[in-house]
Amino acid sequence: MEPARIGVVRESMLSNPLLMRNELGKSGKRGFRMPGPDFVYGKPYIVRDGGVPEVLTKWNYVTSAPRPGSGGQKALQDFVSLNREAVKSGLVTAQEHYHYRALHDYKYNPVKVGPWMKHQRLPADMTFGLPSQVGDPIYSLMEHRYQHDWLKEQLASQEARQAKQQMKKAKQQKIKETRTTHLRKSLPGEEQTTFWQMPRFQKVGPHLSTFRDPEERRKAFLAHSSDSTTRFGYLGQGIHTIS
Repeated sequence: MEPARIGVVRESMLSNPLLMRNELGKSGKRGFRMPGPDFVYGKPYIVRDGGVPEVLTKWNYVTSAPRPGSGGQKALQDFVSLNREAVKSGLVTAQEHYHYRALHDYKYNPVKVGPWMKHQRLPADMTFGLPSQVGDPIYSLMEHRYQHDWLKEQLASQEARQAKQQMKKAKQQKIKETRTTHLRKSLPGEEQTTFWQMPRFQKVGPHLSTFRDPEERRKAFLAHSSDSTTRFGYLGQGIHTIS
């Protein structure tokens, strides 16, 4: 029995060795077609260094960057020190600060801590490297538990997606009700009108009954009501109509 497939079955599955299923009792097919005679193997060399003429005309050498504070960088004005000294001198307004900065000059060098300036002492019991990753249990790998779990999740998601599509189609095929259909469902029942009768005669039964049982009486009145549609008279007891 072929196991359940997930997704759409395409023609490329019959040629892709990663998607082909092995036949029972036969070795797997791992052959590939060779490219044509115009195919160039390898990767292109992207770097354009000029080739032999550039090597014969000049020599590329590596220059080291100047260290911070060695004169290679321009000193910047220290506004923090200027503001602090101006406040100590009793200057408050912006104009006084402007004159103070014109007469005094405080500079500082932007020293950047490089790898050669770091002096870090490492502990003696320090272990270098990264901790090894916790491996999966061998029993789960041998019984393909992760593959089965992934297949179950994919099948469940596929079934949920198909059920959602079927529900959407069912909603689209359903006929929308109108005001007429609502009124037809909620028609009020007909009230049975009775003739007025004196209270002392309401519980008096008939003196004469020509029917053998109530069922025969019901059938007779039913036949009379169905036959009265083609007769004259208010009660439908006259002669039959021609037209």
